[in-house]
Amino acid sequence: MPHTDAEYKLALKAFKKKIKHAQLEEDSKLGRSPLSGTKARILSVQPPTGHGREIWRELAEKGHLIHDGGGFYSLAPEHKSNEA
Repeated sequence: MPHTDAEYKLALKAFKKKIKHAQLEEDSKLGRSPLSGTKARILSVQPPTGHGREIWRELAEKGHLIHDGGGFYSLAPEHKSNEA
């Protein structure tokens, strides 16, 4: 059964929020010096639960996400500028 545009929008918003949260968590780890100048960049995450696997596959087919394999996805380049 195809998903509605509202479901796609909600799932994509949840995905962007998960990437942002993962990046904040990585940046706040102990042992990482803020003076070192290098930051780890979170590029790919497992999508949030609650939406089903098929919606992530469909978002990848539509070009919003990139399937990196192993259940991991990343944002497509045109969506990375809208991430913040």
